[in-house]
Amino acid sequence: MAVGAFEQMEGKSMSRYAIYPSLRERVVIVTGGGSGIGAKLVEHFAHQGAKVAFLDVAEQASNELIDSLAGKCSYTPLFFPCDLTETTVLRETIALICSSLGDADVLVNNAANDDRHRWQDVTPEYWDQRISVNLKHQFFAIQAIAPGMRAKKRGSIINMSSICWMIPSSGLPIYATSKAAIVGMTRAFAVELGISNVRVNCVSAGAVLTERQKRLWLSPEYEAEVLSEQILKRHLLPDDVARLVLFLAADDSDGITSKNYLVDGGWI
Repeated sequence: MAVGAFEQMEGKSMSRYAIYPSLRERVVIVTGGGSGIGAKLVEHFAHQGAKVAFLDVAEQASNELIDSLAGKCSYTPLFFPCDLTETTVLRETIALICSSLGDADVLVNNAANDDRHRWQDVTPEYWDQRISVNLKHQFFAIQAIAPGMRAKKRGSIINMSSICWMIPSSGLPIYATSKAAIVGMTRAFAVELGISNVRVNCVSAGAVLTERQKRLWLSPEYEAEVLSEQILKRHLLPDDVARLVLFLAADDSDGITSKNYLVDGGWI
């Protein structure tokens, strides 16, 4: 990280938290980094002095994020438009990132979509599309970056899941199925890649208050339900998730793999 970069961090709140020297100059790939939790991941990694590249289909939001970070961190993040459900395009985009920045040191499989749906209405086509959005791309992103990490004998992969399948939630059964599968996939890849010192962990988020959640789901009734279930009587924010991901990406967590960490405010 360049001298003074930390001092340029936006807001006093970010300056309260840890700096991880091991993340400086590291190549970090974030999927779904244009908004919500993903945007905070990009922001936090960038302020650690990492070389961040992120993939998303939301071009306007992604470009606005880059503009907001330009000149405020050592390396302005790079945005790569990509439909993650197109596996060939995903592979090509990751190859382009690695040819530009070097092999990835960190992969955060963040992209997902929690659109509500009734199990009675699910068609085979809708099932396939939802699985592609919420699960399939995580597997193939790992497959694409793993050879570079294995060659380095180092790497950290963080897969984003959700507590929705543990509670359990209603009204989004394919999403819950995907998020449960991600925990199993994490453990499987941890075994496959551990021999090469590549770590694979999972973060399961609770009711994180993103702009999307505010726009689509937040109501007095929903808010009351969430706060009644959480031990911590406050809203969880994307920053809460990002700070845990930073720790799992950094060398500070070098002995941790195959684990699923909850950021849920102590959901009862």
